[in-house]
Amino acid sequence: MTDCWGRDIHYLRLSVTDRCNLRCRYCMPEEGVTPVPHDQVLTYEEMLEIVRALAGLGIDRVRITGGEPLVRRDLTYLVAGLKAIPGIRWVGLTTNGILLSDQLSGLMQAGLDGVNISLDALEPQVYQAITRRDELARALAGLEAARNTPGLKVKVNCVPTRENRSQWVPLAQLARSGPPLDVRFIQLMPIGCGRDMAGADPQEVHTALERAFGPASPVETAGQEGPARLVAFPGFAGRVGFISAVSQPFCEGCNRIRITPEGVVKPCLQYDSDLSVRGLVRSGMGGFLLQAVLQEAIYQKPRGHHFSRPDAPGDEHRTMNEIGGSRRVYQREKRDPEAGRGPGGICGRLGHPGGCPRREMAPPGVAAVSGPGGGVPGPGSSGGSRGLWGEPVGGRL
Repeated sequence: MTDCWGRDIHYLRLSVTDRCNLRCRYCMPEEGVTPVPHDQVLTYEEMLEIVRALAGLGIDRVRITGGEPLVRRDLTYLVAGLKAIPGIRWVGLTTNGILLSDQLSGLMQAGLDGVNISLDALEPQVYQAITRRDELARALAGLEAARNTPGLKVKVNCVPTRENRSQWVPLAQLARSGPPLDVRFIQLMPIGCGRDMAGADPQEVHTALERAFGPASPVETAGQEGPARLVAFPGFAGRVGFISAVSQPFCEGCNRIRITPEGVVKPCLQYDSDLSVRGLVRSGMGGFLLQAVLQEAIYQKPRGHHFSRPDAPGDEHRTMNEIGGSRRVYQREKRDPEAGRGPGGICGRLGHPGGCPRREMAPPGVAAVSGPGGGVPGPGSSGGSRGLWGEPVGGRL
């Protein structure tokens, strides 16, 4: 479907856990974060129900993320379930690669289409300094297994910083020979721990690579899924890409939304959303009502971020792994059922600067989608005591 700015939103990033087996410096503190309790994390069945509703709105691509998604058990069950949903034509995975070689065969049997491997260094000392873990050998084993799997689209993602400047050229060289893959340099975003690190300017990376490999030629990307600006270097089998969300925003063509492990809808990484559909799903009030809530969230997707400008009210301040799981949303639900309700109801709760004017809407066959304050039914309304803001119930992982 299209949002209020006319963008075609058809790509979902689905986070299945906030847990991770690394402690990357730009992602989370060295001591880690308090994990979200299991009963507050969506079950796979609940995730599939949400994706079925989204598929009815035009979502056709799903990328499974985390945290580190492979630390969650039985991920093949989710992949197979996603591939079985009518309208979902592509399912991918973003991983640090550490557990990939052991699980790849099952994931491929389940229907996995592509894998992105986050890898910021090939030198053990640099890798350990960034990730705070000695796991490079297993990460490289995962990459090798993926590269040698027929039919699997493989990309390597690197966040260039001052700490891994010596690794830019070796990482790009992964695309030079062997089974073709893309190596992409993703500009550090000022979110969570990333605010305290010095990211590298994408042009600096580009210049370093041209100095090593010769002039880069732009690659035609018409019809390509994703924001990467791709180039080809002489003699390379694969491509090198640059994703520069801060210095070269691609908000005008953004086609995605996110769902966190707790069921929080995030139309944009910049903003702190407290729109949770977990209570709605667990109350048994899915179907048209769930689809209506998701439709409104997509429609109200903000026009763009402002990462290059100072903070503003409503900005995201959690760590990157927590964007896949915010305890704050649960605490609001539990302690203050009225939190976030007010003029505008469910759409007003998004509260994004630069958001769209509110529209009245209801799905086919539903006379009204309203409760106290508008939006979906809240506690004490006709929707029962467990609406969107209701007390969370237990869930099987």
